[in-house]
Amino acid sequence: MTNADWANKDFYKVLGIAKDASEGDIKKAYRKLARANHPDAKPGDKVAEERFKVIAEAYDVVGDPAKREQYDEMRSMVGSRFPGGFGGRPTAGTGQPFDINDFLGARGGGGAGDPFGGMFGGGGARQAQARRGADVETEATISFTDAIEGVTISLRLSADAPCPDCSGTGAKAGTMPRVCPQCEGVGMVAASMGGAFTMNETCPVCRGRGLVVEEACPTCRGSGRGMSNRTIQARIPAGVKNGQQIRLRGKGANGERGGPSGDLYVNVHVSAHSVFGRKGDNLTVDVPVTFDEAALGADIKVPTLNGLPVTVKIPAGTPNGRTFRVRGHGVVRKDGHKADLLVTVGVQVPAVLNDEAREAVTAYREATSDSDIRANLFNGGGS
Repeated sequence: MTNADWANKDFYKVLGIAKDASEGDIKKAYRKLARANHPDAKPGDKVAEERFKVIAEAYDVVGDPAKREQYDEMRSMVGSRFPGGFGGRPTAGTGQPFDINDFLGARGGGGAGDPFGGMFGGGGARQAQARRGADVETEATISFTDAIEGVTISLRLSADAPCPDCSGTGAKAGTMPRVCPQCEGVGMVAASMGGAFTMNETCPVCRGRGLVVEEACPTCRGSGRGMSNRTIQARIPAGVKNGQQIRLRGKGANGERGGPSGDLYVNVHVSAHSVFGRKGDNLTVDVPVTFDEAALGADIKVPTLNGLPVTVKIPAGTPNGRTFRVRGHGVVRKDGHKADLLVTVGVQVPAVLNDEAREAVTAYREATSDSDIRANLFNGGGS
């Protein structure tokens, strides 16, 4: 904001007070208007938010005795020299439009001809800026099946929120905050790094809020923040993996002064399944088969996750640990297609044989006695 812009504003009119109003009347008018238009009192109301900024701007000048004196002097000098008024209206006697920038020396103000350069800290008090709410992180444990298919869960959150007693102003009931004189409402100040280098850091007076209070709220001690408990519904997408973090935009802590809410990060833990496992987007299952099924071949029934069993053909001579692929029974991929079910067979050796089975196995041993499956161990592997 340039000094020329300040000269075109009637801050007394903004606050609805007379030019000779007392400091008490000015403060009373500001508190009433600020309370009615504060972003925390009217969340999402852009008109009220802009009105609050204009009110704070006016109070920052006429509410400060030194700035008010300089402001009145500037308007008095300009008004007496150019009785036609400000902002391009015709002046008396000439009929020509008058631009306050012509009087202040250069467009944009603050030039060599600006008799009030720097009177408001280099172009006027900047207004408190909206601040984004903090991000929130939480944990959630879901079942294996819910992780594959997707699920909506309820999350109980404790998060930073506007103080319920002061509605986020940080001021004691019956009082209102004012723009921080140190950072002029920005929440940041420039710190010298040596030489010509500077960097922004959080204002030490207002701690980044852009506002200061004369009497702090006893509940939040002037911070304007408190804790709130709330329950939200969170959608966990299909195919989420154990340990994966889900980001829910705008579900974090509420912002300040009309700023956007932060995000919610959900760290998902998936419980193990008694039958199925997972390898990437494929599901896995271990299926026992008998010796004769592996040796002679067989058609076996295999379970699927929340579906009907499928038949898998086991070829004759299938070794222990062989994996078969059943297409379309895995996790739904991002492209909408399902991955596969990987079936690994394990040949089971019976711990106890009845007489008939023992005779059959003995007969098998005799029939295959000419074959030595360990021969390669003693002849260099056949090389």
